[in-house]
Amino acid sequence: MTKYPSIPTYHALDPRNGGLLDATVPFTGQVFLTEKIDGTNGRIVSLPDGSYLIGSREELLYARGDLIGNPALGIVEVLRPIADRLRPAGPGRIVVHYLEVYGGKVTAGSKHYTSARTVGARLFDVAVLDNHAELLTWPAERISAWREAAGQRFLAERDLLDTAAAVGLETVPRLDAIEATELPTDLDKMFRFLGDHLPRTTVALDGTPGRAEGIVLRSETRSAIAKARFQDYERTLKRRGAR
Repeated sequence: MTKYPSIPTYHALDPRNGGLLDATVPFTGQVFLTEKIDGTNGRIVSLPDGSYLIGSREELLYARGDLIGNPALGIVEVLRPIADRLRPAGPGRIVVHYLEVYGGKVTAGSKHYTSARTVGARLFDVAVLDNHAELLTWPAERISAWREAAGQRFLAERDLLDTAAAVGLETVPRLDAIEATELPTDLDKMFRFLGDHLPRTTVALDGTPGRAEGIVLRSETRSAIAKARFQDYERTLKRRGAR
């Protein structure tokens, strides 16, 4: 129910070879560009009774008051101090803060953010669930389908930034806000667009900032969201050039 949904690539993935196709996710109005960090998805689930759970994208790792938590990827160690200072969700409500945990030895790309194995976390989304009692009566397959069909209610851009500021959380960096008509639809132009907006990471924890993973595109209300990764465009353009 609180697992983060899959985010599509801006240019559709070819199921045959993992390359990119020409079709794109449609956007209208203003589009916000944020850095996509190469880390692991962490979540803090604030419950109505004031307790909380900490998890990765796939698993719940710790509940408030546990003597022993799952140490996987250092998620609990990084997120527990944050969870302790978050406000209670309130009666009848579950609030989920989604943070990218990165650096340390979290992924192979950690070297681009730290040379001292420092670990950091950045907020990238917040979901509010008001009808969780009904959802908990559903079978897991139905909940999964509901989640992947955009059933979770995520905060719009302004509300997300206000929420982060209220609890002193750093968000993933905002790079720009453009009109949807300015988004390239050609693969080579989108690759250049990525390089122009994000020549290197902006969230290095120490040392020299390295390579960025890519950019997340989202509408103001988050009704549309997509990711664009450098490696996907490099691989696809190289393959097409080889033809």
